[in-house]
Amino acid sequence: MPILRVKEIRGMSPEDRQKRLRELQTELMRLKTMIKAGGSIENPARVRLLRKTIARILTIENEPMPVKKEKKKKKAEEKKPKESKKE
Repeated sequence: MPILRVKEIRGMSPEDRQKRLRELQTELMRLKTMIKAGGSIENPARVRLLRKTIARILTIENEPMPVKKEKKKKKAEEKKPKESKKE
C-alpha cells in the first residue's frame, strides 16, 4: 500500500509537497542509518515504500504544467477561418 497516492500528491499545494518530501527523506535517512549501524528495523519494506513515494513526488514536481482548456479553445478559434457574411 503506497504511503501517498498520485492523486493525493497532485491535490497538494507545491509547499505541502515540499514539506512532505522533506519529511519522507528525513525518515528514509533515519532508517538507512539504523540499518548501517547494524540494527534491525521494524518494517524493512518501509524503505522501499519511502523511496518510491519520494520518486513519485519528484516526478510530479518535474512534470510540465498542463495547458489550460481555455487557451486550447482560443488557439482553435484563431486557426478556424472566419465565415463571410452573405447579404
